[in-house]
Amino acid sequence: MRYLALGDSYTIGELVPLEKNFPHQTVTVLKGKNINLQLDKTIAVTGWTTGELNEAIAKEKPTQDYDWVTLLIGVNNQYRGQEIERYEKELYNLISQSILFAKGRASRVIILSIPDWGMTPFNTKRDITQVSKEIDEYNTIKKKWAEHFGCPYLDITPLTRKFSKNEDYLTEDKLHLTGKMYRLWAERIARIIIDNS
Repeated sequence: MRYLALGDSYTIGELVPLEKNFPHQTVTVLKGKNINLQLDKTIAVTGWTTGELNEAIAKEKPTQDYDWVTLLIGVNNQYRGQEIERYEKELYNLISQSILFAKGRASRVIILSIPDWGMTPFNTKRDITQVSKEIDEYNTIKKKWAEHFGCPYLDITPLTRKFSKNEDYLTEDKLHLTGKMYRLWAERIARIIIDNS
């Protein structure tokens, strides 16, 4: 099975070894269950918004023959203070394209919620409660469209809040996440893939 991963820093695994990001760990978890999933392509860069991911996809033109697609995007829209209406429009387009990449099968596109960066030690300037509120608003829109299209929605935000002060789950910048956190995501993604294969 071929796998396409779309996103930003949380997809590439900023500051962690490549094999520790969640797409690679998903492949590893499934391999342990005798399921062969190949991470064929990753389109993700630290700092990307939904708009920038859309632009990159337009340039890269992924094929429409993937068995699984994951989409995790939006934190930088919130961080930069972009209008939520813009995020919703661009997200809708991304989910629509992701379904095409998955051979038109919405059930093979896993939409991940946005992690709550505001609760990490990195955040020393912004109101924690306000950041969490805005991220919840973004995730409400993301969940709405995932359900509309029939895509599995994986809410990893509570995990990022639960371990937001735990150094075992944070890289040295006190913002991005370690392979230990991505392992938790990978196990949940693998379960979705198993249940829907």
